[in-house]
Amino acid sequence: MRPLRGAVPLLLGLCLSACVPAPQAFDPAQIPSATDLGAKNAATEWWYVSGYLPDSGLAFHWAQFKVNFRGLPYHAGHLALTDLRGDQLSLSENSSQDVKFGAAPLRVQQGDWSLTEDAGGRYYLRAGPLDLDLTPLKAPVVHPPGYSGTAEVSRLYYQSVTRLAASGTVRVGGQARQASGVVWLDHQWGDQQAGRGVLWDWFGLHLSDGSDLMLYRVRRADGQIVQVLGSRVDPAGVAHAVTDLVMEPGRVWLSPSGRRYALDWQVRAPGLDLRLAAVRDEQELLTKTTSIAYWEGPVRGEGTLNGAAVSAEGMGEFVGGLLRRDEGGFVGGPGFPAAPENAP
Repeated sequence: MRPLRGAVPLLLGLCLSACVPAPQAFDPAQIPSATDLGAKNAATEWWYVSGYLPDSGLAFHWAQFKVNFRGLPYHAGHLALTDLRGDQLSLSENSSQDVKFGAAPLRVQQGDWSLTEDAGGRYYLRAGPLDLDLTPLKAPVVHPPGYSGTAEVSRLYYQSVTRLAASGTVRVGGQARQASGVVWLDHQWGDQQAGRGVLWDWFGLHLSDGSDLMLYRVRRADGQIVQVLGSRVDPAGVAHAVTDLVMEPGRVWLSPSGRRYALDWQVRAPGLDLRLAAVRDEQELLTKTTSIAYWEGPVRGEGTLNGAAVSAEGMGEFVGGLLRRDEGGFVGGPGFPAAPENAP
């Protein structure tokens, strides 16, 4: 949809804004149910499905965003697909405002991209080259303490299905490749806007002992760390807070856009010592539909957990900040600051 122009569209836009309920304020005392993954009335909301599928030579990151912009909803989606055999990264973006949401079972649809759930709790991801069935191996969890962020940089409720078995096909270079492995599903919503005063470094990891590890380092735009958050979902599916967590960045990669991303990390906590490294450096995404630059790609590592050797595989995400105007960034400032061409 083109931006509204003229007196009549402007009045219509003002009327619609007045009729749309204000986004629900974040309340840290109202932690959501782990199983309620449906859409909320929030300033910012997203669903991610991320997967490193080494046996298939693939990694992918699908994201669906729902943002309340000046009282009206704006939707954006993107899919980053890495062909590890061909050493290629491709980015597809979805700007359709034709969306449908449902819950119990979950339905997230933007144009012809969709993440749906059946009555038995199985998910189906159909987005561009992805045609995947996702079977949960663990129940959904709310990561302790139930949200990420702080009052200073705003907060997001945080739910995940940390381990799902993926099967199906992925089209690579015009050919359908059989794909299988383990993936991670995230759902977050609240007051926070990426790039608007807040950046983060995140990992979603599957460990060889059957547990799953979420690591989250939240930074202000000036780089000051305001939160380091971790949780471990044990093999039985119970989420435990990882206390006294330290995430130390190591090797830094300079991207073609001139941004710097730490791609080697040392992670420590009581009973945990893990070294992590990017599988492939060239994973920067310049997402014009959200005006954000970040690195998203497969990582692997090794170390110890409670004295036993473990290996780790999964995905990392490091927010690099706002797109510049010459990169196609929105005019007007940080976050979702001004309506892009297809915004209401």
